[in-house]
Amino acid sequence: MSLTKGWFTVDEAASKYGITSQQLMKWVEEGLVRTERDTVGMVLLNGYDIEQELHLVPTI
Repeated sequence: MSLTKGWFTVDEAASKYGITSQQLMKWVEEGLVRTERDTVGMVLLNGYDIEQELHLVPTI
């Protein structure tokens, strides 16, 4: 059982990972980041998928 939060709203993920919500949504549209809806219909992004994509982004 993981003790860390694994799903984030777009705003939470953008703040946590220091990337834009537009980039996050691009990854969602490309099928690179999984999403779910919570009980009130809010879209949640999978933090593990975001971290995987961040490791693939080249640094300058």
